[in-house]
Amino acid sequence: MKIHPILQIALLAVACLMCACQNGYLKKAPDKSVLVPETYADFTALMDNMTVFNNSPALQEIGSDDYRTGDAGFTALTSELQKNSYIWAADIYEGQPCPDWNMPYQQVFYANIVLDGLAALKPAAAEQESWNTARGSALFHRAFAFYNLAQLFAAAYDPASAGTLPGIPLRLTADVNVKAGRGNLKQVYDQVIHDLTEADQLLPGQVAYKNRPSKTAAEALLARVLLSMGDYTRAATYATAALSRNHNLTDYNGLDTLAANPFPYIPAADNPEVIFYDKLISYGFSSSTRTTVAPDLFSLYAADDLRRPVFFAGSGPNTYFKGRYTGFRLQLFGGLAVDELFLIRAECLARQGKTGDALADLNTLLKSRWRTGTYQDFTVSSKDELLKKVLLERRKELVFRGIRWSDLRRLNKDPAFATTLSRTVAGKSYTLAPGDKRYLFPIPQQELLANDIEQNER
Repeated sequence: MKIHPILQIALLAVACLMCACQNGYLKKAPDKSVLVPETYADFTALMDNMTVFNNSPALQEIGSDDYRTGDAGFTALTSELQKNSYIWAADIYEGQPCPDWNMPYQQVFYANIVLDGLAALKPAAAEQESWNTARGSALFHRAFAFYNLAQLFAAAYDPASAGTLPGIPLRLTADVNVKAGRGNLKQVYDQVIHDLTEADQLLPGQVAYKNRPSKTAAEALLARVLLSMGDYTRAATYATAALSRNHNLTDYNGLDTLAANPFPYIPAADNPEVIFYDKLISYGFSSSTRTTVAPDLFSLYAADDLRRPVFFAGSGPNTYFKGRYTGFRLQLFGGLAVDELFLIRAECLARQGKTGDALADLNTLLKSRWRTGTYQDFTVSSKDELLKKVLLERRKELVFRGIRWSDLRRLNKDPAFATTLSRTVAGKSYTLAPGDKRYLFPIPQQELLANDIEQNER
């Protein structure tokens, strides 16, 4: 997309700042005199920069149980960061910068530039909608970045301990001279919910391009956040609100199961099921031909479940994932989509004992995924059976989207759904038990030295 000329200098300055992230993302201040977006078009152009926005962390996907790689594939990896993430090493970075930390904070910095700039403007009546959209978009992007950071660098949310566990630095201004410590986890989630709730009031219901946030996207992200917090009542409320505007599900019977990319290429083409376009940071691990689908994951799909041929290609130990909602093999989808909303609401309703409504959501989704005429509505005899089924379908539907790590963290707190991860490399076995401290990625060393913040235990 085109970027306003006046912003090119600003973007260069920000890029220089992020290069300095090897010494901490706040160590070197940019020259504020060149950061001069002044109009609503400028602010929009700044947030349309998809090299910065519409990117989410991906190391958690490497560390989860979606992927497998053999000894040859592991050896072929040239990145120690990816190798160490795969085996849950104590030292992941080995002195190198971490894109999964730097990229979200770059997004926060850009969003804060917009928010600070808008605070200095007094919009006329004819400009109010533009002001609202710009502010709502910046709040959404900042909230998404904070939430993503919390999934890697802070503990899973528990209301009993959130007020005492360390959070992440909450940068709420573009002024890099303002220090931000880690605070606590409750403050992080309170800020994310605050930003998204305001964004929901400001954003339009529909947007021309799905790389831009909408009211539906704000509500979908709120549903995801609240589910991770165990707030099932509010998560269901926001999922319902988002579904009231977009409940489109793609009938997989209409897809070419033999295609290398079964889904349309976003953002150039439209996938009506996608609410907000976002991709995971590109790592060679996810696109390597030597990286395959975990066999226990592939075995979950029945023969008439079209997700099997739509999501996967190859066979046996050479099965790989192709069902990216980005429509491009080298980019994993990290955004928000309708299928996730149906599963969020189904889980919340199941946990609340609303069996009929939960079953309706689950069956609606699955009918669009199975070969025509083969799916029979799922029925249950107990609340526990229903919840187990919903979580199983969540596992099968939302694969390779960066979501599994967060699900493992929250579900590991329940012995009924706790999972121990394991893998073997060069004859050595590695395990990640429920509640292991290695579910928290370490804060990059450069950040610790530059800003004097607390490290995560590993």
